[in-house]
Amino acid sequence: MFRLSNLIKSVTNGQKERSLNGNIIIWNFTNRCNLACHHCYSYANPNSEDFLTTEFIVDSIKELKKAGIKFVIFSGGEPLIRKDIFVISKAMREAGIITYLSTNGLYVDEKNVDNIIKYFNYIGISIDGIEEVHDEFRGLKGAYKKSLEAIALIQKHGGNAGIRFTITNETKESFYSMFDLAEEIGVDKIYISHLVYSGRGLDNLKIDISKEERRKFVEFTIDKAFEYIKDGRDIDVVTGNMEMDAIVFLNIFSKKYPELKDEMIKRLKSWGGNSAGVKLGNIDWLGRVKPDPFFPYYIGNMSETPFSEIWLNKDNEMLNKLREYPRKISGYCKDCGVLDICNGGSRSRANAIYDDLWAQDPSCYLSDNEKRGL
Repeated sequence: MFRLSNLIKSVTNGQKERSLNGNIIIWNFTNRCNLACHHCYSYANPNSEDFLTTEFIVDSIKELKKAGIKFVIFSGGEPLIRKDIFVISKAMREAGIITYLSTNGLYVDEKNVDNIIKYFNYIGISIDGIEEVHDEFRGLKGAYKKSLEAIALIQKHGGNAGIRFTITNETKESFYSMFDLAEEIGVDKIYISHLVYSGRGLDNLKIDISKEERRKFVEFTIDKAFEYIKDGRDIDVVTGNMEMDAIVFLNIFSKKYPELKDEMIKRLKSWGGNSAGVKLGNIDWLGRVKPDPFFPYYIGNMSETPFSEIWLNKDNEMLNKLREYPRKISGYCKDCGVLDICNGGSRSRANAIYDDLWAQDPSCYLSDNEKRGL
């Protein structure tokens, strides 16, 4: 996750960057879902069954704490399908863990909205295009209207809600309109996510955009982050799953604030680029642990081994290699002058295309000049 707005504000105002002193877990509490999204990395469907019990999950919170987890994103499938979701979130909040909710919004209603706001600091709702585009991509007519109604309801009750948009060939025509929508309805955040080749995202590799298109969209996103701050719009702009965005951002930032370039470089290196297996991890609906939700390999199963033992295992070769900084990546990454900022990008995309976890990220769109360094 690359928080553009936060970086701009903190550096230009001479403030300490807002950061989480701990690790983040994305937990897929269920594989049940009422939609069939084309890019779904977990093959979620309505016929799945939940595996982990409420008691097991709540009892595992002490293991998360022991492993240094400070933040849990509730995901799925569709997490609101689980009737115990508020019991789990309440227990985590009481243990000092910050909770976010990632949802399609279709189950947000007057009966549960206050609990959603009470037990989640932020609610991210997936919207992948304007009406027809979204409904086609998500596999349900009327889904767009229901998601917008969910955002409006959360806002009405005083909660923090934002938009999550994934750029693909199927959704790109709505890209610019998503910013118009964010401005119109006044969301707290717009999160622009790049496609990772995993799950249905791997099956539908053909839906990814070209590098030239990606570059254009990234530059527009960065410009919007500067624009919102200048205009006093309180909309955070964040990108995900494409750590190379930081290099383009740095070049644009440096032209606007040349005297602050060195400080921004320092912040970006501290951020550390791709954090799979480092600051970020994933637990799926079966209790299997991965370095990130898209990762092609598991590092353990918490129904067999306590989570802290899995996450803190110093003998796990894969984790050790992921936690090297910067990572030892082959291809054009090997001699890249900005590897210490992006940290090699997505290992899942590399493995999907080259059958090699430690190959270059095939989606890197940086120019040869940018790869030479700062």
